[in-house]
Amino acid sequence: MQKKSMNTKQTSRRASNINNVRNTKSQKAKRNVQNIRATSTVSKIAQFKLPNRIDMPLLIVVLILVAFGIVMVLSASAPSSLAETGKVYSYVKMQGIAAILGLVVMIFLSKVDYKIYKKFYKLIYWFSVLILLSVLTPLGRETAGARRWIYIGVQMQPSEITKIGLIIYLAGYFTDSKNKTDSLWGGCLKPIIAVAIPIFILYKVQNHLSAGIIIGLFSLIMIIISGCQLKYLAEMAGFACMGLVGALAIFKDKISGGFRSDRIVAWLHPWEDISGTSYQTVQGLYAIGSGGLFGVGLGKSKQKYLYIPEAHNDFIFAILAEELGFVGCFLVIALFAILVIRGILIAIRAEDMFGSLLVTGIIAQIAIQVLFNIAVVTNTIPNTGISLPFLSYGGSSLIILLASIGVVLNISRTAKKI
Repeated sequence: MQKKSMNTKQTSRRASNINNVRNTKSQKAKRNVQNIRATSTVSKIAQFKLPNRIDMPLLIVVLILVAFGIVMVLSASAPSSLAETGKVYSYVKMQGIAAILGLVVMIFLSKVDYKIYKKFYKLIYWFSVLILLSVLTPLGRETAGARRWIYIGVQMQPSEITKIGLIIYLAGYFTDSKNKTDSLWGGCLKPIIAVAIPIFILYKVQNHLSAGIIIGLFSLIMIIISGCQLKYLAEMAGFACMGLVGALAIFKDKISGGFRSDRIVAWLHPWEDISGTSYQTVQGLYAIGSGGLFGVGLGKSKQKYLYIPEAHNDFIFAILAEELGFVGCFLVIALFAILVIRGILIAIRAEDMFGSLLVTGIIAQIAIQVLFNIAVVTNTIPNTGISLPFLSYGGSSLIILLASIGVVLNISRTAKKI
């Protein structure tokens, strides 16, 4: 009997030990499952947070500029809107709608992999060139003697699409391994000819030389950044100067008698014909001079009351100077400076050369337009039709600008963080 009881006790102990081992293994298995689930959850959270890795300083600056632009369009356009449509808010409503659409496009493009554009850079180039000729179709609209607009439900300038299209083309061209960009032809002549074609169309068909100049300048910057040898550029500059001198000699009569010649004269002597060609420039200078240090107050401009023609367009900076003074102008210029600096940093730290050139072209275009617009308003250069990015009235221009920023934000996702 004693042996049987001892065997029974040993059996129960063994069973207990086995249960303990099983329980221990079960607990370890549960812990492993929990650890795996926790790791999976963390990775999912990390993936969810990935879209927030865009360059926030750039995004914040752009949002401030867009919001401030709507405020300035409201202030500057109210008198002309009332005179033309009988409603004070006609222009600002259109600008607000464009801003909302532009922001939606910007958010969408900030999530689209920018590398996809490289696959279609040749197709994008030809589309960018051909759309300039759309002004010759029934869609074309002529204003103030220039045929630069098309109407497709809304009025827009094809040149705005051409700008971003050429930026994509040059970025794709210089990063395509099939192109021999280390030679004079492949690295300099071929891209210059490709850019010269739309510039010629802009000048000859649309009479829009200012857009051609902007395209030429940011294209030159992209060609230099891409690594084109300076000796090739020097040779091309020499030939261009000789060609320019020859053109001036041959077409001297046409050039001296055109409206561009009148604008140069008005620039050099603005006070000699204040009721003629230099009228808009002089009224803009009056507005700037009236602003002083702190301005006359938001919405209190006098020059916007039909003294400055279409004050909400190219000369909106003059209204800004009058209402908010030197301080307001300085803050706006500072915002643009931050935008350019952030863009340069993103270009430097981009994942690849294609992204770097894309950012370079987009930021260069914005910077050139800002400099030219302010230079025109302050009579530093002759008057020409260049809008102030994000601030001037123009729905299609604002949408395309915000779309371009969306591309920059997408590139910033993979760039090394600053």
